[in-house]
Amino acid sequence: MGSRFKLYNVNIKYIRNLHNVDDNVPSVSPQIGKSERPFLGIIVLINGSKFCIPLTSNSNKKGKKLQNMRENITFRKICDKKGKVLAGLNLNNMIPVREEYISEIDIKIHSFDSQEICRWKKLCAKELEWCQSHQKEIERLANELYRMYVSEEFFSKRKICLNFPALERECNKARKLKTLEID
Repeated sequence: MGSRFKLYNVNIKYIRNLHNVDDNVPSVSPQIGKSERPFLGIIVLINGSKFCIPLTSNSNKKGKKLQNMRENITFRKICDKKGKVLAGLNLNNMIPVREEYISEIDIKIHSFDSQEICRWKKLCAKELEWCQSHQKEIERLANELYRMYVSEEFFSKRKICLNFPALERECNKARKLKTLEID
């Protein structure tokens, strides 16, 4: 993609819209207590489109699960310099995005940040540092996974990945509607 990875938050309404297209898009539904869950990720360029690869936190309830998960083309562990698993990178859940649906996360610590926010920003900085140091590998894996899915090799038959083509059509449809509204 050329520039170093940054962390982005994806608009919740857009995520809900994509969830209506593919119910495997991670939910942000308030009905199941997920309305406060942000969709954070890094942006990669695939087939001329921007895709956001989400990070999954290594919270206490998931910590053991992420630690024991095997890495493959759909999942990578994000570790600190000592090898402790901080989070996971879910390539299988990457979604197409446009500029108007993403906002960069400010991970700079400010004097007015609470202790909880400071801890969160420090964790995000470590996760981002890992992603940046593995950027070429992540970009290669994301493009390969996308290629395998659209060519119907293995993944599209097993529901391991989101339906990338359907989500791209929805993303492009929304773009066309927005263009028509402007005219």
